[in-house]
Amino acid sequence: MALNSKNSSGGIIAVSTSHKKGTKKKNIEQGLLMENYGLSGDAHSSSETHRQISLLAIESIKKMQNLGLDVNPGDFAENITTNGIELKTLPIGTKLSAGVGILEVTQIGKECHNHCEIGRQVGDCIMPKEGIFCRVITGGKVKVGDEIKII
Repeated sequence: MALNSKNSSGGIIAVSTSHKKGTKKKNIEQGLLMENYGLSGDAHSSSETHRQISLLAIESIKKMQNLGLDVNPGDFAENITTNGIELKTLPIGTKLSAGVGILEVTQIGKECHNHCEIGRQVGDCIMPKEGIFCRVITGGKVKVGDEIKII
């Protein structure tokens, strides 16, 4: 049974990167969060944006799977796939510990201007509705199996 936003912790299901924006990401099992930059090796990482890293709950992905879509962690271009916390309900400014790194929520959802590869391939993208974006406050390693916690 999934936890809800009243619970303060959950787990990390996948850590994913891609070398090109707008494409599915590949689970790399572990990565390095870089302070005020993002996930090392990911095309979306930049000190010039408040959207340095993206998160999506496995519960959101399962909604799409229940519609018959063959989708998995990373397919919606999220960097970190979580379980246990209802991410879309977190207020802007919420701080999360992810592995040894600290993240700050900067945006809930996003406007999708053009259908990205994900939208074209699966027919819909849950990221604009249920994904969140963060900036990296404190860097450090993050890996599958780590706890993610509201702090």
